[in-house]
Amino acid sequence: MAGRWKNDLNWSDVTPKAGFMNRRQLIAGASALGFGAIAGPALAKLGAVPSEYSTDAEANSLEDITSYNNFYEFGTGKDDPSRNAHMLTTDPWTVKIDGLVDKPGDYSMDDILQGVTLEERIYRFRCVEAWSMVVPWVGFELADLLNRVGVQSSAKYVAFETLVRPEEMPGQRRATLDWPYREGLRLDEAMHPLTILANGIYDEPIPNQNGAPLRLVVPWKYGYKSIKSIVRITLTDKEPPTSWNMAIGSEYGFYSNVNPEVDHPRWSQATERQIGGGLFAKRIPTLMLNGYQDEVAGLYSDKPLNDYF
Repeated sequence: MAGRWKNDLNWSDVTPKAGFMNRRQLIAGASALGFGAIAGPALAKLGAVPSEYSTDAEANSLEDITSYNNFYEFGTGKDDPSRNAHMLTTDPWTVKIDGLVDKPGDYSMDDILQGVTLEERIYRFRCVEAWSMVVPWVGFELADLLNRVGVQSSAKYVAFETLVRPEEMPGQRRATLDWPYREGLRLDEAMHPLTILANGIYDEPIPNQNGAPLRLVVPWKYGYKSIKSIVRITLTDKEPPTSWNMAIGSEYGFYSNVNPEVDHPRWSQATERQIGGGLFAKRIPTLMLNGYQDEVAGLYSDKPLNDYF
């Protein structure tokens, strides 16, 4: 991957407006997840901390990032989400966390973000799905949330579900996929520090078309693995069903790791096109595990990447 990104940003450069509000709420009262007791000391830690995994590659513009999207709940066209996502209501928002956890429950965004917004980092990650871009996500490690709710020893996988609300998500009025959209990770993948929950892009709250108010980002996997507008997180001991594997299992495996050496049944994955380079942008070689091979290849030492796709 590209060299490590050095911190030359201030907190005001990267903090979504929602983050400022959450800090005020931290002062006002205790979190349902038990972080009220540390609110005072945590206030001394203001200042965005760039992830050590961030790339120094130039980030795409906010226009690029928010106008070319895959979010089938709003339509199958790349510009459908940006045209239709304004209909989605994201406040209030609740995420059900259940299964093999010590503290199951329905958590509001305030519950989820309290105690983590003060530690928010900017993650400048490469993202790829036949096209690629570099996105400056603002978020926090999924592991932080999972550790707070208490992962039980029998858990092996983490399953995710997206909202179902066809009156606001017109793509769900068609059986393009079996709604709700589902995704899943192995527990060790979910706990890896590269796996984040994002609630911002640049210095703005994450837009609806990019998965507001909370989405998964797993940068060494293809973009469809990064489920958007999450309403449920379940810890389980069985491999969970995932939407594209359910729809076309011969083409989309559970792992969905970026491997340029394995062709999709209908096209090569050896090269990619970068968004923002224009219609005739030159295709460039796709990097193994999207450039994060050094960090995550060890997760698959017993899973040949050619077979577990």
